[in-house]
Amino acid sequence: MYHLLFETVLRRLDPERAHRLAFALIRLVSRLPVLRRLVAARLAPRRDELRVEALGRSMPGPFGLAAGFDKNAEGIDGLAMLGFDHVEVGTVTGRPQPGNPRRRLFRLTPDRALINRMGFNNEGSAAVAARLAARAEGRARGAAGGRAAGAAPVVGVNIGKTKAVPEEEAVEDYVTSTERLAAHADYLVVNVSSPNTPGLRAFQATEALRPLLSAVREAADRAVTRRRVPLLVKIAPDLADEDVDAVADLAVELGLDGIIATNTTVARDGLGLTAPPSLTAETGGLSGAPLRDRSLQVLRRLYVRVGGRVTLVGVGGVTSAEDAWERILAGATLVQGYSAFVYEGPGWARSLHQGLAARLAASPYATLADAVGAEHRKAEAA
Repeated sequence: MYHLLFETVLRRLDPERAHRLAFALIRLVSRLPVLRRLVAARLAPRRDELRVEALGRSMPGPFGLAAGFDKNAEGIDGLAMLGFDHVEVGTVTGRPQPGNPRRRLFRLTPDRALINRMGFNNEGSAAVAARLAARAEGRARGAAGGRAAGAAPVVGVNIGKTKAVPEEEAVEDYVTSTERLAAHADYLVVNVSSPNTPGLRAFQATEALRPLLSAVREAADRAVTRRRVPLLVKIAPDLADEDVDAVADLAVELGLDGIIATNTTVARDGLGLTAPPSLTAETGGLSGAPLRDRSLQVLRRLYVRVGGRVTLVGVGGVTSAEDAWERILAGATLVQGYSAFVYEGPGWARSLHQGLAARLAASPYATLADAVGAEHRKAEAA
């Protein structure tokens, strides 16, 4: 049914407008307790065999929604209702900003891909922190009054640089967001890999990344003393292999909790794109199915470098259960997606969970944890 709706209605709407309408509907349904429970029972059934322990949290499964969909932490519980095992909000910047001029989001429907140059449009870290705090208070009141809203989903907060902040003040900008948001995050992600903020990707160089990550780690520890907030970094697929290795080594050196591989790509050549040149030539980050192979290559390289010392999150071109299973075998403990949500609709997470459970049952592995990185161990034993 969703595919018919997409072809007849949503495909004809501007992508950003379609996103706003769909997200508003998700939030509306999640506010109606009876309807929320019915939808969750259908789309978010829990499978014990898919449970994972990651980043200090127990999750009902490995599959989460990547940053970019819920920029301002407005619909976390609605997205959990649709079956996502964790939700990463943001990217959030120190100051509110409108992002780049519209049009800034483009569907490459034949390629099951998107191009975006949104530019970190968000309400800023102070507003997002206030919303997350209010949500936590509301859930606590509901639990105290016997009106439980279901298990709280794991929430990651992805932070980035405010465009108006000069590069020499970028660390301070990240620290400001960290101080405001760390207490409300199950994990924090430092985003230095979006192609849509000028100069941002330069922070992936280790000489710039080391002081940034160290400052964010210290800020998180100051802001939250009762627990350690896990810290991850999100990298681009366009990094050269030696730079991927350098980030991996830095993550181990600094004791980072995880690496997310990968963000969107600025590449267009060699991806087999079939959408019209008028679309593929749009500037911005390309996400979706064409990114699959390079993101997988980066993930494999990271696992060879860090093994089980750093949690790896595979994202980029994840469309099907087979894609997710492939990421797990390659070394990902967690898997994320976003672009395919646009094309697959609200039943996407349920379908992916069903497929993962079937693949696990047919495999020689007792648990998903046993399957993480298994292709590398198999290669070594051959």
